[in-house]
Amino acid sequence: MSDLYTPLSSEYLVPKNKDIGATLREDQDEPCTYLCGNSLGLASHRSNARVQDEMSAWTTRGVVGHFHHPLQRPWTAYQNNLHPFLAELVGASESEVACMSTLTTNLHLMMKSFYKPTQTRFKILCEARAFPSDQYAFASQAKAHGFNPADAVLEVWPREGEYTLREEDILGILEKEGSKIALVLFSGIQYYTGQHFPMQTITRRAKELGGMCGWDLAHAVGNVPLSLHDWNVDFAVFCTYKYLNSSPGGIGGLFIHSKWHEEEKPRLAGWWGHELATRFDMPSDFRPSPGASGFQQSTPCILAMACLLGSLETFKEAGMIPAIRERSLQLTGNFETLLKKSKFFVPFSEATKVTKPSFTIITPEDPASRGAQLSLLFLPTSDTQLMQRVFDGLVTYGVIGDEREPGVIRLAPAPLYNTMHDVENAVKYLDLVMETM
Repeated sequence: MSDLYTPLSSEYLVPKNKDIGATLREDQDEPCTYLCGNSLGLASHRSNARVQDEMSAWTTRGVVGHFHHPLQRPWTAYQNNLHPFLAELVGASESEVACMSTLTTNLHLMMKSFYKPTQTRFKILCEARAFPSDQYAFASQAKAHGFNPADAVLEVWPREGEYTLREEDILGILEKEGSKIALVLFSGIQYYTGQHFPMQTITRRAKELGGMCGWDLAHAVGNVPLSLHDWNVDFAVFCTYKYLNSSPGGIGGLFIHSKWHEEEKPRLAGWWGHELATRFDMPSDFRPSPGASGFQQSTPCILAMACLLGSLETFKEAGMIPAIRERSLQLTGNFETLLKKSKFFVPFSEATKVTKPSFTIITPEDPASRGAQLSLLFLPTSDTQLMQRVFDGLVTYGVIGDEREPGVIRLAPAPLYNTMHDVENAVKYLDLVMETM
């Protein structure tokens, strides 16, 4: 068991108080309390080093670096350095993952192949208030097939007065609408509430009812254990700039179950998906690389992949998901305990009765139903400016989370670099800010 007051990895670079607007902190040259790895992970020494490797290779080799690299990492196959790590993180074989493009582009590519509506089976089942980019993708894909999104996109809403979804409600809609559902596509972890959906159960029932099942793993990859192959997931997409710390807007990734590798070929082909052996012969006929790699399209950004490679190396050194999840459960559990001791905390069951500035937690209490993130809802909800005032106040004390309307501040102790010092500071300064509200 790791020491919770010491970072799991010493590779990460935490911004200083003076650089993020912590005007009320006297220790301006000390690291801030960064609890925003669920939105953008931190830079690392290792990522810096890997980027410098490629800058040096570019400087000394130029275009030759595509084939003859000073560190034996030729750019034509650079993604192969990443695939073993990504496969381990998502529970897959290397042939089932591809490091490529960005999340929403990959989502469209996957829906082009796996959303195959008919006149009687055309619905897309998802959680209500999915991340907006997912909502836009669902609607545009439905329109592209001639369906009205209002009819085709079937959203599962929480019960009245609740924020998270009950497993029985998701399964109930699957049972009721199963013959009409072409694709089930949830987030592995819901971005607003931090709820970790029961992925294996949902996938199993979706497949039993004859539908396809995919997942948006933006907030799940690098955060919670995943076994996509064994769970029989058809496909998944993810970004890498949150818990995987790959740089702002870093390269994305996807998973395609091996059962589809022969049957489901890329429908929107690009030259980087062509088999490497003949790619530079410039043939007119597309011959896809085996597995998920065949879905690649354009030449990927080497510097973006280098950032990701550096971070993934730190994951491996830390023990990958088993060690990270163990620490995460402790950090987030302790964080929850301390927050509940605050005099400004209100149990969720009493949230509607509140008249004075306070907060509750809308993330599930069950550790198995959440990742690192806790979503704090500020009360009363009728004060629509309260959350923003609290958020701004936290920044002045060097506490960095992120705000999500309506009324939520998300705080996530990332187990690779956050410690109990961060957790304790966050609660301490939250109380100080709330005193001024």
